[in-house]
Amino acid sequence: MHRPPLDAEQLRRSLIESPELSFFSRIDVLESTGSTNADLIARAGESDADRSVLLAEAQEHGRGRHARTWVSPPRAQISMSVLVRLPGIGPSSLGWLPLLTGVAVVDALRSAAGVAATLKWPNDVLIDGSKVAGILAEVVASGSVPVVVIGIGLNVSLTEAELPVPHATSLTLAGAADTDRTLLVRSLLTEFARRFTAWREADWATTDLIAAYRERCATLGAQVRAELPGGQTLTGIATDIDPTGRLLIGDQAVSAGDVTHLRADV
Repeated sequence: MHRPPLDAEQLRRSLIESPELSFFSRIDVLESTGSTNADLIARAGESDADRSVLLAEAQEHGRGRHARTWVSPPRAQISMSVLVRLPGIGPSSLGWLPLLTGVAVVDALRSAAGVAATLKWPNDVLIDGSKVAGILAEVVASGSVPVVVIGIGLNVSLTEAELPVPHATSLTLAGAADTDRTLLVRSLLTEFARRFTAWREADWATTDLIAAYRERCATLGAQVRAELPGGQTLTGIATDIDPTGRLLIGDQAVSAGDVTHLRADV
């Protein structure tokens, strides 16, 4: 399978030529690394680290939630991390950053790839119920100016045999209208910058963000099972997202856990 490289030069030019992407300070593309999140965390103290983007054609130790690891054939995914500083944000709003990123990924895939992407709480991106992308946010520094690194892993051209788990998919398998990874990166970054800027200009208020998330969330209204920390399990209808981003199952709020959709139509 022909898997062309990312056009790193085009991405760097876009920082100057595209008004939307001038939000970012730098874009770097590596041929291979252990983890783009770990690399950006190590750079967090550098003067130009804020709003920096790092991509890798291959990751040797990609990380997901609960320290899960995965590997992918080179150039078959988008493996990307973004570092942002959030001056003045309240602790209760900080948890919305990975959910905001999920909204941005859904919008980018709908517009650039022509797929009907949705969200599974908190920030897995689905196509027809199968996972096409995951998001991992890691807090590097807290205090008055929190620093967070957000990683995005998007399956682009993986074949069925290359999928990490049976319930995953890729843009190619989902019949995406476009799988040009450079175009997709530009769309992902554009949507993230737009959402983040609006959130920042609203002084980190989440009213608009909650509404956008609810509209894209396939978990709401579904019968779900949540495997909670400590080994507990909660089953019921997912009814809402509360102001801090927690999932309400019945009248119980869930802040962390693995959620499974139990209804076949979600």
